[in-house]
Formats: sequence, C-alpha cells, structure tokens
Amino acid sequence: MRRRDLLALLAAAPSPDDQSLPFRLTDIASAAGLTQPVIYGGATEKKYILETNGCGVAFYDYDHDGWPDILLLTGSRLEGDTSGATLRLYRNNRDGTFTDVTKRAGLERTVWASGVCIGDYDNDGRDDLFISCYGQNLLFHNNGDGTFTDVTQQAGLLHPEARWCAGATWIDYNRDGLLDLFVSTYLQFERTSVPMPGQSANCNWKGIPVNCGPKGLPTSRNFLYRNNGDGTFTDVSQQSGIARIANRYAMTAVSADLDDDGWPDIYVACDSTASIFYRNRGDGSFEDVALERGVAYNEDGREQAGMGVALGDTAGRGLLDIFVTHFADDTPILYRAAGKGLYEDFTNKAGFSALTRYVGWGALMADFDNDGWPDIFFVNGNVYPEVEAKLPEYPHRNPRVLLRNLGQGRFLDVSDRAGPGVTAPHSSRGCALGDFDNDGDVDILVMNMNEPPSLLRNDLAGGGNWLKVKLSGRKSNRTGLGARVYVTANGRRHRQDLLSQSSFYSQSDLRLHFGLGEAKAAELIEVVWPSGIMDRYKGARGGQVLEIKEGAGSGR
Repeated sequence: MRRRDLLALLAAAPSPDDQSLPFRLTDIASAAGLTQPVIYGGATEKKYILETNGCGVAFYDYDHDGWPDILLLTGSRLEGDTSGATLRLYRNNRDGTFTDVTKRAGLERTVWASGVCIGDYDNDGRDDLFISCYGQNLLFHNNGDGTFTDVTQQAGLLHPEARWCAGATWIDYNRDGLLDLFVSTYLQFERTSVPMPGQSANCNWKGIPVNCGPKGLPTSRNFLYRNNGDGTFTDVSQQSGIARIANRYAMTAVSADLDDDGWPDIYVACDSTASIFYRNRGDGSFEDVALERGVAYNEDGREQAGMGVALGDTAGRGLLDIFVTHFADDTPILYRAAGKGLYEDFTNKAGFSALTRYVGWGALMADFDNDGWPDIFFVNGNVYPEVEAKLPEYPHRNPRVLLRNLGQGRFLDVSDRAGPGVTAPHSSRGCALGDFDNDGDVDILVMNMNEPPSLLRNDLAGGGNWLKVKLSGRKSNRTGLGARVYVTANGRRHRQDLLSQSSFYSQSDLRLHFGLGEAKAAELIEVVWPSGIMDRYKGARGGQVLEIKEGAGSGR
C-alpha cells in the first residue's frame, strides 16, 4: 500500500480519543406497542436448562410492503401461570408503532421455541417462516393475504420423537434454486431424567447449586432436509455427512460461502464443545473442517461456549470474518478471515480481551453510523438468576455492548456513550437488525427473558450516507439467500452476504444495509448469486433501497 493511501485510510477512521458519537440507541418498545413480555421459564429461579437459553426474534416483512414487521418467539413455563406465552406477529404501521396481528395471521401458538429463519421455500414470491423448537418444529407457509398455514406435517418435517432443535438456516446446498433446510440440535432433554440443581458436578456454578448442563447431558445430532420442489422435504442428514458430527451442543447456525468456492457452507456455534465448519464439497456432501480452518477453538486451543454468531467484513477486504459470543469469564472471539476459508483468532488484536464479565448471546455486525465500517453489537444475560444474591458481581441482567469499528478491524468499546438502549440492564438472548422506520439507519430488536422486548431506535445525526440492497432471485432461490454483495465506495470494497439465521437464533431484515461514509453514491455494486450469475451496477446513488433482480445488471 502506498503511503498516501495508508494516510487516507487512517484519516477516514474515527479517532479512539473522540468521545462523541453521531448516534444513540433508545428503547422505544413501549411507545411502539411492544408491551407483552416474552415468557421463558421461571423468572427468579430456573430448575432446568430448558428454561435458560431463550429464543430469537425476527424483523420480517411478511406482507412485502417495504416496512419491516416484527416476529417474537416464545417459551413457556414448567410450573405456574403460562398465560401470555404465544408467538407474536406485529404489523408495522409505518408511523413508529406496531399492531399485534397474531390471531388474524393464524400464528397463536404456545411452544418452547428456539430459533427462526425466513425464506421462500416454494419460490412463490412470499417469504415463509420456519421455527425450531423443543418438541416439534414449525413450518408456516405465507399465504400472501396476511395469514399463514402450518404445513409442517405435509412438508415431511415432523419427527417421531421430541427433539431440542436449536439453530436453523435456509441453505440451497445443491444450488438447484430451491431452499433446503439445516437444523441443529442442542442436546437430549428429558425432564424426568435430568438431575436437580446441585445434584451432580455439572449442577453447580462457582459453588452455587444451579440447573444442570449442558455438560453431563447427552448430545444429539444435526439435520439437513433437501427441498423436493413440490412443497416437501427429504431428510438427507446421513448421506450428506451432516449427521456424522454428533458429540456437540449445537446452537446458532449460519450459512454462507465461507471459503469462496461458490458453494454455501454452514458454521455452527457450539456450547462447551468445539464449533463446526461444515464445508460444502459441491457433491451433496459436507465435512467438518473447523479444526484445520482455525474456527473450532480459540488461539489457546480451548473449547468455548459458543452462543451467537455474526458474520461481516470488518476490515474491508471482501472476506467474511466470524464473531462468536461466549459464557462469563471468557471472551467473545473474532475469527479474522485469511482467505480460502482459513481464519485466525484476532480477538486480542481487535481489542476484545477485556470483555469477560457477561454471558453473551445475540451478536450483530452493522454500520450504525454509516461511516463505511461495520460495528459490533451484542447482548448479554446470565443463565442463573439465583446466583446474583450470593455473587453480585454476576448479575442476572446486564447492559449490552457496542464496539465501534475504527477501521482495518480495530474496535473501541463505546457502550457507555451509545445511549440508554445499550446501558439499561436486561437478561437478553436473540437480537436482529432492521431499519423499521426506514430513515436510513439500522435499528435493533432484542428478546428479553420474561420482559417485553427492546426496540432500539437508532437516532443518527450527521452520519454518513447509505444504500440498501433488496435481492430477488430468478435462477437462484427467490429470496436470494446465499448471495454475496460487494459495494465499493470511498475507494473501499465491502462485502455482505444475504443470510438466513444469524445472531442468536434470529433473523434480520432481508434488505442489506451499507454505510457509504461521505460518498454520495456507490462506485460499483457487484452481486454474485448462488447460481454463479454476477450482476454489476455502477454509480448507484445513496439514500435509496436498490432492488436487484438476478440477471438484470451488466455481467462480468
């Protein structure tokens, strides 16, 4: 790099000594009409691990009007009152408020939900809804009139026994233009056979009796379902190699082409065991290459408690880095991509080594100030509400964390300056991105355990310009999941992939948001579709949602 180019990059990055932020995050959930709590296990005591993990959330434009709606998942209770425990769908009123349309939509269900992923599995132009659960999963077909039909059974997705399904992601693994489905499982849970708090070595934390697990409880295996093209799916877990990895406590699942070979891979964060990198071999099969690619453990060779996952191009190199949240007394980890699917533990160099106090969950990479560099946000919450009384240094409710990207993969913790939506304590789990008010900055939806959700409005003043990209596949799946989008602005080329699930069991808005900094337009937009088709657009002005149909742009 020439010296003048390096100086320009350094000048463009915000100074670590700059104590001002151009944005604040404010929780407006109550004013927006999101007042019902998300029920998930006991509020002050949790006897079983089933009560602790919580669930995801989604920004989901189910009616395709260009305004992100909100889907909240739910759990239940093993004891006591379970009233109010239901899935909830809120329609965006386009004025900063939302209306509960759950009953009309046909989504009133009380389940132990884990994750959510959105995708048009039948390519009819309407994005459908899959929810992973403890018990039986749910597939809802979007009817296009504001209602949904439960098609789980007719799609062939019911299973004979109860499973604790966790992460889930749509993935066109064979690139036939149809969305297939990957589902991870956390562990095998039978209430009658699990020890009570304090009854075994894995039922104590720092000398205090707590709910048991995951260690000491039996693991399960993961599942892959191939889309048959007629509304049904076939379990191909065995022949694809997905089922071979069975000794993990699998959680959030993310699908993207991590080694840039044209085939979508799957990364699975795993609790208390090595994480999984399912490399797509391009012949219908997968192999776990996490160890040799550098993403199974941290740089000390230790397994961590993987919870949430965020993917993003933190340094503007056109490569996807991986950020994973972990348990208390451990650090979140940033795996920096080195190319060809190889990664290095960049945690200490990025400045994360001091972030060890909280149990981290949902994580997001997004450009909150539109300066052209993706920042990192994650939520926290302890799993043992009983511990706080004896160990106040481990509170049940925790503030969130916001790390501002200073350029070239360096970050600064600005949590205490980012507004009350960040500093207020909650026991949170899933979170998702979406510009719900369409004002050109990204907002955040957060699941809080046994509380109403948080809706963090981004109040950005004096930030950079922006551009949103909305994809529509033709030869590829209609939603465009798995597409790689590169935007060049200010001489830098940044990448985002259109993801199904990420964060913690959550689904973000399917419109990709790019900060442009001072640039008025993107110099170049490149879309690499799952089919291999490339579309290019030059000079797209900022401040708009650019809808791109596969094959409509100029080619290579």
